[in-house]
Amino acid sequence: MYKFGLIGYPLGHSLSAVIHRAGFESIGVQASYDILETPPEDLVSRIKSLKRENYFGFNVTIPLKLPVALFIDEVDKRADVASAINTVVINSDKTMKGYNTDVLGFKKAIPYGVELENKKVGVLGTGGASRAATVALVECGVKHIALYTRNIPNSLELLNYLRRTFPQVDFSTHQIDAIRDLSELAMLVNTTPIGMLGRSADLSPVEFSALKTMSCDAVVYDVIYNPKKTVLLKDAEKLGLQTINGLDMFIYQAVSAQEIWLNKTPDFNAMKLAALENL
Repeated sequence: MYKFGLIGYPLGHSLSAVIHRAGFESIGVQASYDILETPPEDLVSRIKSLKRENYFGFNVTIPLKLPVALFIDEVDKRADVASAINTVVINSDKTMKGYNTDVLGFKKAIPYGVELENKKVGVLGTGGASRAATVALVECGVKHIALYTRNIPNSLELLNYLRRTFPQVDFSTHQIDAIRDLSELAMLVNTTPIGMLGRSADLSPVEFSALKTMSCDAVVYDVIYNPKKTVLLKDAEKLGLQTINGLDMFIYQAVSAQEIWLNKTPDFNAMKLAALENL
């Protein structure tokens, strides 16, 4: 039987095990999927135990998508460009290859008809999910990406890297606490944990007054999937804006992970139904 798992911290509200088990069942694969809460200080010992206990692969979530790269022997192109890893294969010789399926998941979850080519998009946060979203947006033909962060000096290295990697895109950084005017954005993406169940579910990363400045045809995309409607999305709906929650992205990235691990495509609808039944 294959053994898989999820590492990150905290993981109390994760639905990864639920959707992956539904996915394994849909393709007739016998596999386990464990939720392995791993604070950053325990990452080294966790990696050793995953290898020792013959795990075939694992997923990575916040706050480990960046630091896990220190232990990876090979990365695929998207993980390399995003500098963030969310899916890992442990080879028979115990070497590891890292992938980023968040990029594909983010793109696939954007509904047909949302046109981003040559547009300006704002991204809240500069962590692993932000990097994946940024790569996906570049692949969608976005012309200008505004990154909103709590600490601009700490994000300058990322900003310079993005400018070198994607010279065709204009990048800018802004103070997330000072957001006032979002009128130029075709889409606003939240990649911070603000609004996530169990952390800050009653908060929004953006003031309602700032959200009101968005164009009536703009889209608000929150990569959080639990709860299904964050305060940010509820506020956006009150204003009549189109919204995207993180559930489809979450399912699509898991589908891609299973394709990498098992070379089989699980049933998206079965995985989504399992998630909805447990939200």
